[in-house]
Amino acid sequence: MAASTSDVSRRDRPNGLVRDVVRAVVADVAPDELPVVDGLRLFDDATVVRRLGGSGERREPLGFGAGEIVLLVTPVVWPVLNELGQRLVTRTADAAEQGAGTVFRRLFRRQQAPVEVPPLTREQIAEVRQLVLAAADKRQLSRRRAEEIADAVVAELALADPSEPHTPPAVGGSGEGRG
Repeated sequence: MAASTSDVSRRDRPNGLVRDVVRAVVADVAPDELPVVDGLRLFDDATVVRRLGGSGERREPLGFGAGEIVLLVTPVVWPVLNELGQRLVTRTADAAEQGAGTVFRRLFRRQQAPVEVPPLTREQIAEVRQLVLAAADKRQLSRRRAEEIADAVVAELALADPSEPHTPPAVGGSGEGRG
């Protein structure tokens, strides 16, 4: 019964890094934002969420070489997945220890490891969909656009193979490099 073994191991593995899931979703629904997403991938997730203005109040360019690109999808998806990954991974951590870790990270400003999206149940994926819809609504996106983004996130979480990270394609590559 190899199928049941792979199903079990799939549930034990994370869905991949938040940054990889975000890139896949943005590539699907807002490819014009990819240059900015690729630039943001140079930073740790906490820095990215801060730069994206996690409050959802801003709808303006980032101001670090992004030009006139107004981000609509990236600031909806990245903060939601980042918060989900942190919340689910640290759920079992002691609150005092977690608070102390936050203080030390702020003091020393060391770069954190990328946040992973943990294995999710169907209920958790449904919750992620609702969180994405709420974040899109907060950013005043149309209901149709919000659902398109939420559906892309759900599809990526449900179908992604975490053993194959979504890396940016090589510039000028043909994509048909089978020898």
